[in-house]
Amino acid sequence: MAKTAATLTIRNVPLRVVRSLKSIAKSRHRSMEQEVRDLLEEYVGERSAVVRQIEASWELQSRRPSATEIEKWIAAGKA
Repeated sequence: MAKTAATLTIRNVPLRVVRSLKSIAKSRHRSMEQEVRDLLEEYVGERSAVVRQIEASWELQSRRPSATEIEKWIAAGKA
């Protein structure tokens, strides 16, 4: 099966971000477009791995926390 790719348009990117991306891409001898693709793939891949780890840990739990417990944990983390 052939892989398909989509086109992504991102508007209103701050100039400092564009300059940084161009600089990073240049130092790695590739286009800014390739740099952005690689950064997005890396970020999404890392998030997917974390989600898989969380899901695997859920399988080991004897019970799942309630929504109230989760909200308390989140609130405690903000303190």
